[in-house]
Amino acid sequence: MIDRVVLEQDREMLASIREHPLEIPDAYPVKLQVLDLARHVVVAPDGKRYVLATFDDRRLGRGFVTAVYPQQNGYLTLYRLVVYEHSSNTPQEALECHKQLAKIIQQGQLMEFVKRARGEAKVEAKAGLGSR
Repeated sequence: MIDRVVLEQDREMLASIREHPLEIPDAYPVKLQVLDLARHVVVAPDGKRYVLATFDDRRLGRGFVTAVYPQQNGYLTLYRLVVYEHSSNTPQEALECHKQLAKIIQQGQLMEFVKRARGEAKVEAKAGLGSR
């Protein structure tokens, strides 16, 4: 019974997020797919285009995922070449990550951010292995 109530509240919250699309200055909104919370095309200062997508991936145990994909020729999104991906526990956290990543892309700092994030992930992984 409690699970049913939680699922209904969850469904209502996600519906309200979809009804009021996230607006990002100087980013092009893209039609939302079924599990999307937000999706934009963001252009870096060097002209490279990226699709920034935030979606509900809880069915696969990954929470709410925000991912950056490169776009080629202004229309072809390369979904197999994920530049960066982040999992959040709540939709609000995921949308905040979406906004921050859009700003990072627009400032031309995506690759530095990705390198830093990967370096931090390696340090965390080593710390986790060392504590066993």
